[in-house]
Amino acid sequence: MKNSILSIVLLIIFSFSASAQTENKRVSKKTHFKFYSHTVAEDIEAHNYKSVGTINTETGNIVFSVPMQSFEFEKSLMQKHYNSKKFLNTKSFPKAKLKGKITNLTDVNFKSNGSYDINVEGELTIHGVTKSINEKATLVVNGSNLALNSTLNITLNDYGIAFKDGKPSTNIAKTLEITVVAEY
Repeated sequence: MKNSILSIVLLIIFSFSASAQTENKRVSKKTHFKFYSHTVAEDIEAHNYKSVGTINTETGNIVFSVPMQSFEFEKSLMQKHYNSKKFLNTKSFPKAKLKGKITNLTDVNFKSNGSYDINVEGELTIHGVTKSINEKATLVVNGSNLALNSTLNITLNDYGIAFKDGKPSTNIAKTLEITVVAEY
């Protein structure tokens, strides 16, 4: 009998603990990654709406998983080049991942509507290469909804993506602008 009561009490405690963790961890309802490249030859833009992100309002941990083959281009030839072994090799490197933490979490009041400037430090993995990042973002609190917006620049060569010559070396910028919009 004592074991049964103890088991029930422990189950209730663990249930409340799991419930509290779920309330703090938010999963994105809608996430949009856009990359943009500008060169004299042409502008290239691609959009990805299949990414998933999480944010933990208690710890400040942020994670994004980006399926690389889900970027869509205006021209099918751009998409083919992007996915090819000579560029992102998305069959071998199907996902990019950002794991970070809001370093100024105390500046954000999740119970008060408003726009908060945040700093995110962490690691970004693209093409199998992981690099440290330190980026600024905006977190908007609107009732129970959150929205995160950020723009960052990545240098392709830092992630092992480089063209020495040929058309791709003149058609794509060495540094891409990445825009992230996530709604939780």
